[in-house]
Amino acid sequence: MIDKSVTSTDDAVADIPDGATLMIGGFGQAGQPYALLEALIRRRPRDLTLISNNAGNGDTGLAALLKAGCVRKVICSFPRQSDSWVFDDLYRRGELELELVPQGNLAARIQAGGAGLGGIFTPTGYGTQLAEGKETREIDGRHYVFERPLKADYALICAHLGDRWGNLVYDKTGRNFGPIMAMAATCTLAEVTRLVPLGGLDPEQVVTPGIFVQRLVATAPADRLSA
Repeated sequence: MIDKSVTSTDDAVADIPDGATLMIGGFGQAGQPYALLEALIRRRPRDLTLISNNAGNGDTGLAALLKAGCVRKVICSFPRQSDSWVFDDLYRRGELELELVPQGNLAARIQAGGAGLGGIFTPTGYGTQLAEGKETREIDGRHYVFERPLKADYALICAHLGDRWGNLVYDKTGRNFGPIMAMAATCTLAEVTRLVPLGGLDPEQVVTPGIFVQRLVATAPADRLSA
């Protein structure tokens, strides 16, 4: 019997080692897997590389993971916001490496990783510092920059509903990067509001099929909001 559900968030992240590359879902606070991140902080792996849309808000979620000293490098689109003081402090002290990626390129590179592509040519970033040291090419009169795919050892994502096979349904904007990150990681961990019986999900609403999910754990919405 296939059952990918685990009993706790601590069990879900138990084998994430030092030096792992992690994709973390979320657009700001929307769809961020807070309960899984709290479990990861309790485990305290070191030298992680994070691939995410931003570098954390306030003192919770991604910011708390950075503050715990678990992260060596961040690959993201929006590292600095009005409440990104944790990232700011670590970066200014030279304790955190940053690779800045335009948001469209970030999504496209993750999609390329999930699709098994060797990379993509994109016009975004051509002629800027972001293109330095990268291959460029003119195609049909337009200039492009070659970007490598992004892949991860683990993806930590958040969904609304899931079944024991790992099929996932998202809640509106909470979907964001979750589906493409699930495809681009060797092992995907999904935090869901509620597990439903097999057959309890409308197939037309399933965005991430269970083939892309290795573990899932149910957490109450209040757990995520207070994390």
